Amino acid sequence: MKNALINVEVHAGIATVFLNRPEKRNAMSDDMRTEFIRVLEDIAADNTIRALVLTGNGKGFCAGGDVAGMQRRMDAPAGEVAMNGWSRQQRVHHAVALLHTMPKPTIAAVNGAASGLGADTAMSCDFIVASDAATFTWSYINRGLIPDGGGMYFLPRRIGLPKAKELIFSGRTVKAEEALALGIADRTTSPDALLSDAQQWARELSAGSGTALALGKTILNQTFELTATEAFAQGSQAQGICYTSTEHRESVKAFLAKMADKKTASSTEHKQQS
Repeated sequence: MKNALINVEVHAGIATVFLNRPEKRNAMSDDMRTEFIRVLEDIAADNTIRALVLTGNGKGFCAGGDVAGMQRRMDAPAGEVAMNGWSRQQRVHHAVALLHTMPKPTIAAVNGAASGLGADTAMSCDFIVASDAATFTWSYINRGLIPDGGGMYFLPRRIGLPKAKELIFSGRTVKAEEALALGIADRTTSPDALLSDAQQWARELSAGSGTALALGKTILNQTFELTATEAFAQGSQAQGICYTSTEHRESVKAFLAKMADKKTASSTEHKQQS
């Protein structure tokens, strides 16, 4: 779609989603968020798409929330500020939740600055590949705010509570090398190779059963909140579904056929030697 705020390319089952406001370093406006939500819903429902790679057009990944939205919030009548803010938060959380619960692998290919909501959005993905030019900052504190795009949930789970507090309290910038060392990024690569490396990893991660991936991801996302008993119970239910899946049945048939062929070949070789 020409002039779309979110661009999507699909190749060999991998959807690459581009945040497309390069002149604003892909800052997330309300209109952009609406498009983003629609795209994520479409990808989640499309069984031909096996994985998602998220990146930004231009030099930045995502500069956070749009400044124009902040200005509208400041200009709103006092009696409407809280409700307007609450409504916008619901949309933010809906977008983040769609990315986090996407029933297929997701990779953020961070090509430049990921600031505030941009850093939170990257963290909402299963994995992060950072360009050598990438930076991360939870700079909310500089605006008198707290991370509202999932940062307070995702960041401690990636790097531990004390270090997450340090980054959120200070709002300092983390470069790619430190991001890898801390565990914010899972891999780093050159700017030229970023997208191809992320897409190749997406292909590798999504090569297995889509059913098992979706069910396993759903449980893994809750692991820190569940008791062992609850995790085992959910796992039992999910495995029951996997037993009935086409992928499982076909893979078992193929495995048994392969074993039978090996047994026949071994028996033939034994007879020839005798």
